[in-house]
Amino acid sequence: MAQRPYVIDQMISAKAIAARIEALAREIEAEFEGTDKLVVVGLLRGSFVFIADLVRELDLPIEVDFLEASSYGDSTESSREVRILKDLRGAIEARDVLVVEDIVDTGHTMHHVSTLLASRKPRRLKTIALLDKPARRELSFKADWTGFEIPDEFVVGYGIDYAQRNRNLPFIGKVRFT
Repeated sequence: MAQRPYVIDQMISAKAIAARIEALAREIEAEFEGTDKLVVVGLLRGSFVFIADLVRELDLPIEVDFLEASSYGDSTESSREVRILKDLRGAIEARDVLVVEDIVDTGHTMHHVSTLLASRKPRRLKTIALLDKPARRELSFKADWTGFEIPDEFVVGYGIDYAQRNRNLPFIGKVRFT
């Protein structure tokens, strides 16, 4: 499939992202104060940059695991069919768990993943999303923490891609198709 030509306009700077992650880390530390170990679950692939920066800011004992869920493929539109491509390596029963997502759009992925992980009976299950796009919500889902609420724009950067490109941008950019 040929990619449509596009340009990227910066929407959220790297500096703003870093400052917000630092503030979110303090809130998460307060919520999980006293935990023996927080299992931080990154949803691949889009959250890998966010989770790396977030865990470096957390002053808590942590374990990192990953789950890969997909509803996009190389498209700009969600298929609404959530597939688990890679499951967790470890058990989460009776453990404190924080699920880290890059962007909550339709709500299908986070709803599916949260339901799946809740069925595994963690002690506490909380969620964080770097970006929230409420205008596109189809299923009722609100992350416990959100970095930034954004309008209904297709975005890339900071781990988020378009057809596997632009994940390495240090900022969040709006894609404008030309």
